[in-house]
Amino acid sequence: MSDTKSHELFINGKWRAGGSRATLPVINPATEKVFASVASATVSDLDEALASAEWSRKAWSSRPAKKRGEILVAAARILATKIEAAARDLSAEQGKTIAEATGEYTRAVETLEWNGRHAEELSAPIPMGPNRMIVPEPLGVVAAFTPWNYPAVLIARKLAPALAAGCPVILKGAEETPSVAVHIVKSLRQAGIPEGVVNLVFGVPVHISRHLLSSPIVKVLTFTGSTAVGKQLAALAAKNLQRCILELGGHSPVIVCKDADLTKAIPAISEYKFECAGQSCNAPSRILVARPLYGEFLSRMTEAVRKIKIGQPDDPATEMGPMANARRIEAMRCLTKDAFDRGARIETGGTRLDRPGFYWPPTILTGVPKDARVLHEEPFGPILTVAPFDTIEEAVEEANATDYGLAAYFFTDAADTQRKLTNSLSAGAVSVNYLKGVSADAPYGGVKQSGYGYEGGEQGVRSFQILKMVNGLSSFG
Repeated sequence: MSDTKSHELFINGKWRAGGSRATLPVINPATEKVFASVASATVSDLDEALASAEWSRKAWSSRPAKKRGEILVAAARILATKIEAAARDLSAEQGKTIAEATGEYTRAVETLEWNGRHAEELSAPIPMGPNRMIVPEPLGVVAAFTPWNYPAVLIARKLAPALAAGCPVILKGAEETPSVAVHIVKSLRQAGIPEGVVNLVFGVPVHISRHLLSSPIVKVLTFTGSTAVGKQLAALAAKNLQRCILELGGHSPVIVCKDADLTKAIPAISEYKFECAGQSCNAPSRILVARPLYGEFLSRMTEAVRKIKIGQPDDPATEMGPMANARRIEAMRCLTKDAFDRGARIETGGTRLDRPGFYWPPTILTGVPKDARVLHEEPFGPILTVAPFDTIEEAVEEANATDYGLAAYFFTDAADTQRKLTNSLSAGAVSVNYLKGVSADAPYGGVKQSGYGYEGGEQGVRSFQILKMVNGLSSFG
């Protein structure tokens, strides 16, 4: 691996190898070949990151919020100039198309800028009536753990609000997509972030999480990933009562009502579902269709899915690239086989493509029995189940039947039905007649087994603050 690109740790303002010089391979999912490496942090490296973050804490928290915000806005502008090259790096590491990677970086830039522009107002005292006010204060050092599926957006959604609030951050980037964390941290450093305020580590995830969360220096845990891992991290955080912001798994339903416009619903579902090869926690995974529309919907959706062009992610004609790793391919195989063995029908897809790379085609399953794993485990890939329903009550019951509650979608123009579904669906976000990602100014969080706490918007910044109640002051300024 001597001629591969190497990504380093960033601790106390310096880029460096890990203490043991050990590295982990980075694999291109379109070729299955190692093309880069990433440094692996030792316990000593982690201790240095903790000490560095704690050393910087008082100076960063006491810096005027407006000045903190200006650094975030400057970093956003710097990152914007790097999008073309950064998107190519992300595409090679993760497998998403260049267009998808470019769009993701654009959202990351917007997130940095939004938090920067609102840092001052969200750190200002909040009047509560005569002689009372709330004074927001930074909680302290943050341990941020980010995944490989949407690394640019999710790193920005963790770093930006924490930094705006005045908290130093130790960022554990995804080892499979290390370039993203490197590009964003370099942009922050170029924008003038002080030494120690942002530290970047990679390595063996379980070793890093255990060590960081065992330290009383860390006051906040923010994590995006699977429900199983989120629970493990929350248990570790409980020992030091560290605040947790957890965005976990999803199994999002789409209800297609009898008055739905299929010319709008089908492309909206298809495009959002198969972006990033379906590897999104809020991607639709279970489609429930009013029985009068079921046959037409299934026929047209299957036709649309079969037309999706699968190929090399750097080919402009490609609409869906490979999955990110061999683990996801095996998960698709197991879920599909389990459903098929229980009597489900494979309308299209269902088998790994016979070519180099982790390619799994868009797959539609029908007649899936209720005990099939794919209806209860987060698919996190290009698998959709489609089933008919007869009444709205039946659709709601089925939509709410999983332990997850991150996102839900429905298509109808009937006002009464819109109100009923909005009030009845158990999800942190409900979308009517469209599917899209979350904007920087909106709070986002799950219910049930999809996590707790909020990222984004005002609530995202508040997640990293103490709201100190002050009583009896005649004035404050």
